Amino acid sequence: MATDKHIQKTNAARLLEQAGIPFELIPYEVDENDLAASHIAEQLNEPLEMVFKTLVLRGDRNGLFVCVMPGDMEVDLKVAARISGNKSAAMIHLKELLPETGYIRGGCSPVGMKKPLPTFFHESALLYDYIYVSAGVRGLQFKIKPEDLIDFVGAGIYPL
Repeated sequence: MATDKHIQKTNAARLLEQAGIPFELIPYEVDENDLAASHIAEQLNEPLEMVFKTLVLRGDRNGLFVCVMPGDMEVDLKVAARISGNKSAAMIHLKELLPETGYIRGGCSPVGMKKPLPTFFHESALLYDYIYVSAGVRGLQFKIKPEDLIDFVGAGIYPL
């Protein structure tokens, strides 16, 4: 669990704790002009492919869904549409992110969204003993076993 008593727990962290899922809360220095996963990876001194970003998309048939993917990859909208049961998909507009998920850009976690959304993790997450994902605020990441996180959010794995 979180080891530094000075780190304020997020709602996402409370949810994982309630479920008994082990994790660490890892702070990093936020640069408001650079919210990219590459900046976070540099701050954590970890490979970019272990820092996962949480992207919220809208499909033409099934509405909102989430893709969690390594920081060194771009979302393939055709693949995203296929895995979510849609014909097409697009990133949601930034102004929709907070009202739909409860999170802001750079602090969107796959844990604890306003309502559960279908979630899909890139298969590369399973290559690592642990990965990093947003803990629900800018400046704080979860260090967590990917299998634990995938099971907790009920996510699928892609590509299929």
